[in-house]
Amino acid sequence: MHSLISYLTGSDWHLYVKISSTVLVILSFIGVVFTILLENRNPVKAMAYILLLVFIPIVGLIVYYYLGRDLRKKRRFTLKGSKDEVLFAKYWQSQRSEIEHMQLELRHAVGTKQELSAMLLNTRQSILTKNNRVKLLINGEEKFPEVMAALRAAKHHIHIEYYMISADDVGNEVTQILVEKLNQGVQVRFVYDNMGSDRIKNIPTILKENGASVYSFSPVLVGLYRNANYRNHRKIIVIDGTVGFVGGINLDDRYINNGKHELFWRDTHLKIEGDAVNLLQLQFLMSYRYCSKEVFPFETPFFGRSTTLTGTCFTDIVASGPDSEWPMTMSSILMAINVAKRRIRITNPYFVPTEELLTALQMAALAGKDVQLMLPLKGDSFIVQHAALSYMKPLLAAGVRVFFYTRGFIHAKTMVIDDNLAWVSSVNFDNRSFFLNCEIGVLVYDKEVAGKLDRAFDEDLLYALPVQETRWNKRNIFKRFMDSVCRLLTPLL
Repeated sequence: MHSLISYLTGSDWHLYVKISSTVLVILSFIGVVFTILLENRNPVKAMAYILLLVFIPIVGLIVYYYLGRDLRKKRRFTLKGSKDEVLFAKYWQSQRSEIEHMQLELRHAVGTKQELSAMLLNTRQSILTKNNRVKLLINGEEKFPEVMAALRAAKHHIHIEYYMISADDVGNEVTQILVEKLNQGVQVRFVYDNMGSDRIKNIPTILKENGASVYSFSPVLVGLYRNANYRNHRKIIVIDGTVGFVGGINLDDRYINNGKHELFWRDTHLKIEGDAVNLLQLQFLMSYRYCSKEVFPFETPFFGRSTTLTGTCFTDIVASGPDSEWPMTMSSILMAINVAKRRIRITNPYFVPTEELLTALQMAALAGKDVQLMLPLKGDSFIVQHAALSYMKPLLAAGVRVFFYTRGFIHAKTMVIDDNLAWVSSVNFDNRSFFLNCEIGVLVYDKEVAGKLDRAFDEDLLYALPVQETRWNKRNIFKRFMDSVCRLLTPLL
């Protein structure tokens, strides 16, 4: 080979390099296509990647490398899933004596909606609790005062797991409180996503210097991005094992509509007190153990039973991630739609549903149920927004009522079924949330909470435009074409 290279002239050498490069690229394409086929992924998604490789080869390779590789089967995620299953099984066994009785109570209270809780129990994804107080928090104006007060009242530990925390008014105030509590001897454990928290600045350093345990969840390696596809999109706070916060609102002051930011931000969160906090604690400690390798015992003060709350606010906590055997957040949403009797109200900022969810919504509407869907009039992602619009025609044709929120950006990920089931979560209606991200949602089988979420939807309707099917079908052909093109990319989103 060395003698051949020495023999080649300048022009021959360039030709040799060109042919060799072409052969390497072709072999790379063949290798990637072969890998996609071996993964036995969704055929629509597989075809989308293959077509991208065929028509835009270089871009296709880059997209597949950063976003397409299925790392869920890699050892790090497989081990996380198996260890979490063992950890959850221990907790399940500790509560087993009450489970059957509570399921019967729930059946009496909400009828067939109990089947949703039974599914979560049978797959060991959640344990139903009933001694809870659940408070609906609308926007940052309601969430952050409650969070700050609860943090200041902490006595033993504060656990925080967030997709986004920013070094702004909210993030800095949270950091200041955490430093104060650390100086008082309170334990602080903090897990954040370093892609979502791109404006976190020196908050981790400040917390570490004051004694907090801080970890970046699956950090992205500069230049490699091998973890870029799997993000921790959860928003969890647990304080002293007795108070928890969960929902869609990040630690960022854009969620406070105080005039500082031009865009009105509409979102929803929950404050939970009672036995359901144990399930939030469990999910946090699973993530924390994955980052730190530290294991916690199932005992006080991390876990405990409520001695003051003896209500009937039945609650399930649903979590999913790249290590999940089943896409439980999607399955829970799908089953909630299927067990609805009269009305389904959904709010979501990123609506790129799977075929199962699209069909479920259409069938519910065709069965005469009042299906209402609220989306932002203007999204913050061009491709996702146009892809979402491509689903409007089949939904409207089936009788789904669609509304576009006009007051600002509606970021809430909520659902209310009939008058006794509420869902508040971090979960978007897209493949990324259902299959790739770590997500969390709360099912509350309670008329009071469902009623408050219902009234919040009614208030949002005051700032929403209903979509008329006849007018929608007459939209500009260029817009419809753009929607269809963006929809082709939905398997990759």
